[in-house]
Amino acid sequence: MTEANERSDAGQGIEGVLLANRDRIVRFLHLRGAGDAAEDLFQDLWMRLTDRRTGPIADPLSYVMRAANNLMLDRYRSTQRSDIRDKAWGESAALPKPSAETLLISREQLALAERAITATGERPARIFRRFRIDGISQRDIAGEMGVSLSTVEADLRKVYAVLADVRRQFDAS
Repeated sequence: MTEANERSDAGQGIEGVLLANRDRIVRFLHLRGAGDAAEDLFQDLWMRLTDRRTGPIADPLSYVMRAANNLMLDRYRSTQRSDIRDKAWGESAALPKPSAETLLISREQLALAERAITATGERPARIFRRFRIDGISQRDIAGEMGVSLSTVEADLRKVYAVLADVRRQFDAS
């Protein structure tokens, strides 16, 4: 692509740069390890970059390519964390079966934790379950429940504080 074309793309904004360089960006993502997911990652990149309000960008193609690289880094880190988590779960599955006494104590502790979570109120309990159990992002939960992100964070802190108190009770006994 010529320098004149890149300048005219910049005039069209980030969307113009994305459209004009789509094949190049998808190929870049593919070569960076995205494989068959390169098209999906391009869509994610499109959503990330077009949702933002940015000022003038001196070199929009470099900006887009840097964002694509950052997207791949985020994907790599997420995969690494997932692999570590899966390995830890796999190792814990190989542990010997707990005794009947341990099972009873664990059930009692779980019941105490559930009551503590419920005592925080309906919204904080729901937010906690959506975030920690369902794996929904805090931003998505805020949109789903019609509250601000800071409200979601405050409700999570409230539940975490209650669970920390319950944990201290377990440790004391």
